[in-house]
Amino acid sequence: MELCNCFISINKRPPNFFHTVVRGSIRSSASTSNGHETTRVKLAEELQRETERTLEWQSVCLQVSNFTSTSMGLTIARNGNLPFGRSREESQKLLNQTTAALLLPRPLNFSGIEDISDIVSSSVLRQLRTINELCAVKSTLRSARELYLQLKELSLDGDSIDRYSPLLEILDNCDFVTDLEQKIGFCIDCNLSVILDRASEDLEIIRLERKRNMENLESLLKEVSTKIFQAGGIDTPLVTKRRSRMCVGVRASHKFLLQDGVVLDISSSGATYFMEPRDAVELNNMEVRLSSSENDEKLAIISLLTSEIAESERKIKYLLERILEVDFAFARASYAQWMNGVCPILGPEGSNGSQPNKTENSLSVDIEGIQHPLLLESSLRSLSTDPVLESGSSIGLDRGNRAIDPGRLSEGGSDFPVPIDIKVRHTVKVVVISGPNTGGKTASMKTLGLASLMSKAGMYLPAKNYPRLPWFDLVLADIGDHQSLEQNLSTFSGHILRICKILEVTSKQSLVLIDEIGNGTDPSEGVALSASILQYLKDRVNLAVVTTHYADLSSLKDKDPQFENAAMEFCLETLKPTYHLLWGSKGDSNALSIAKSIGFDQKVLDRAQKWLERLEPNNQTERKALLYQSLLKDRSMLEARARRAASLHSEIMELYHEIQGEAEDLDRRLVALKAKETLKVRHDVKAAKSQIDAVVQNFENQLRSASPDQFNILTRKSEATIASIVEDHCRSNGFAIEETNCSSYMPQIGEQVHVMGLGDKLATVVEAPGDDGTILVQYGKMRVRVKQNSIKAPPSRETASSATRRKRQGQPRRIHKETAAEANKGEEFSYGPVVQTSKNTLDLRGMRVDEASRNLNMAIAASRSRTVLFVIHGMGTGVVKEQTLEILRNHPRIAKFEQESPMNYGCTIAYIK
Repeated sequence: MELCNCFISINKRPPNFFHTVVRGSIRSSASTSNGHETTRVKLAEELQRETERTLEWQSVCLQVSNFTSTSMGLTIARNGNLPFGRSREESQKLLNQTTAALLLPRPLNFSGIEDISDIVSSSVLRQLRTINELCAVKSTLRSARELYLQLKELSLDGDSIDRYSPLLEILDNCDFVTDLEQKIGFCIDCNLSVILDRASEDLEIIRLERKRNMENLESLLKEVSTKIFQAGGIDTPLVTKRRSRMCVGVRASHKFLLQDGVVLDISSSGATYFMEPRDAVELNNMEVRLSSSENDEKLAIISLLTSEIAESERKIKYLLERILEVDFAFARASYAQWMNGVCPILGPEGSNGSQPNKTENSLSVDIEGIQHPLLLESSLRSLSTDPVLESGSSIGLDRGNRAIDPGRLSEGGSDFPVPIDIKVRHTVKVVVISGPNTGGKTASMKTLGLASLMSKAGMYLPAKNYPRLPWFDLVLADIGDHQSLEQNLSTFSGHILRICKILEVTSKQSLVLIDEIGNGTDPSEGVALSASILQYLKDRVNLAVVTTHYADLSSLKDKDPQFENAAMEFCLETLKPTYHLLWGSKGDSNALSIAKSIGFDQKVLDRAQKWLERLEPNNQTERKALLYQSLLKDRSMLEARARRAASLHSEIMELYHEIQGEAEDLDRRLVALKAKETLKVRHDVKAAKSQIDAVVQNFENQLRSASPDQFNILTRKSEATIASIVEDHCRSNGFAIEETNCSSYMPQIGEQVHVMGLGDKLATVVEAPGDDGTILVQYGKMRVRVKQNSIKAPPSRETASSATRRKRQGQPRRIHKETAAEANKGEEFSYGPVVQTSKNTLDLRGMRVDEASRNLNMAIAASRSRTVLFVIHGMGTGVVKEQTLEILRNHPRIAKFEQESPMNYGCTIAYIK
């Protein structure tokens, strides 16, 4: 068996590919031959996984999984295995991919892409694949290629190639194994799930022989069955298959009709025998042999295709990894839109992970208004079923690099959870957060940890403006109770053991989060041990954030500028936390205040207060509390003013850039407008010339067959038609004059005026002109406010206004009848040739009076100024005609009308003002 010559052999070229990192590798570049280094790497991986569980990273991945488009991406995201960048450059690359996916004007189509990794792996083990599995490989390869073509098409639109280059780079070096796709498509019809005859020459020959043999067999059996039926051996001719052999049905009582036949089967009632005639035995044997040969040939074809898949294993798996990377980029983009996120800025790295050019007041972590993504889910859950998001609608970026969800910004800007600010100076290495229980210390620390993991994985953050933070190689956390009865560890022992492991694997690029450091033992020893741990961490990590109730740890800032304090705000008036993080402040535990709010006995609280005063005799508690509250109020007021000033500055800058852009674009728009007007004029001239040529050609054709008496009539008719065409394309521009004339016109309430914005139609003034230069008018049932310079008075009113103005100017002038007649004559002449067309004709014949009146009024209202309207009312009883004349006689837009004449029976010509 051999495939047809159209198959092209696949070059076994090993691709140079980059394996997608399903887990962010934590292994360092040091040689693993060192046993201690190997142990350290394994410990770091274990601590990183435990930290991810503590920070609930898998729940964030589960949120992202709702936006994946492939089954591969869905499985990996649900398992919490979204890829991290192994370096700052790789994380920045993931962020660039997310941004590019956000900028796409329409979603990509991932349909047809399946997880075929198991099929490929089984093919390598020489396990034959089914037809459906081969079709799945073909569909995936084709869909992957079409996905790349979609990106290429979008990148060719203007300057989009740089915008979408992060996504194109993912698939640029992929081999889409087109030869394998074509081979499968050539051999298999995936719509019917059958192997085609053209798959091999042997298969085509076998099927032709089998078809010919089956035709002979069926013809023979039909002939035998018909004879049995004619002999009364069966109710109706019956040809069927039993035991994979073709046979005929016959009654048991007429079995003798097939004396040499072979009984293959008997019906359940025993009344019918299924027998194979003697002449059909060899044909049936041939059918069995050909069927077996066909199955062997199909297995050979499937085996060959399976081996082709096995040979392309590396290319296919590499392609699946790249498709998965694209899927994750779009999932992160949709997730960013869903939570209204902003793109984080990863701070540049210096040697040993330190920040270059750092100053005392510059910030290494500057995150404003960030919300915990898991706490944010409840306020955004309603958007998760939005069909726009599920389809991947187009998404834009504002100047703050924020994913814009039009019409949903108010929904995305929820006040729960309470947004916090995280601002750490470059010189600070340890942050000590203090404050009351249930105040949000642990949640704030977890928010920072999740923000670090999200930015490392290329995700946007639910924050404001431009969040900035360093890239951390390790995010290690000690949060929660690590008590273990199996390992004989108390709460304190488990706590210290985990911190010991963390200190062993940290580096200059690590982030360490410790909750309630030194808790669970004697306070004096706990403070001493905690202070020593923090002193150790400040020289070995990029940043460490700890929470504590030990006031002595907050005093470390006074001795070392590498320490910073932060406090959770607590309102003494309501005795409730506000969940705001105050940087540079020390927080009180407020245990007595919280106990009072819970409902403790006042005697117990008074006794506790005395003990507190005895322990701190020099501490003026009440004065300190009042001073603290006053400072908090001043701070809140200054922060509000600063936010207001920043908002105004942002609005002013946006307006400035907008005006600047408009000014720069003015010349280009002027050139474009001139070009557009030029094209329009050329088009109008060409159209007019074409119409005139048609009239002249028609005139010449009629002239050949016309009599001399008709020459004048044809000439006048053609001249009138040409004049009408010229008038339509060369109207005089009297707009500026009309606008100038009507600018000083002051209409009165109830007066009818012409409104140019409504097609020069008549409308009634409802309100007098206001100070803003606008007038409220009513047209039909609609009331609109128009500018005063867009209206003009009816002709009679204009004449009176002109006379009034001349009188005021000391130039009285009497209008004689002759002058008025000349004016009317000029007005009549301005209507041009009166030529009837389908557009200026209204046929009222066959209508009732009410219907005719309504249609006539509508036609008059829709007619342009200084045009004519041919009203065909017919003769009939004259009722419609009388109503038509009555309307034309009293309508304000009718200048005059001409009744029917001997040349124009049943038609009245109306002249529109």
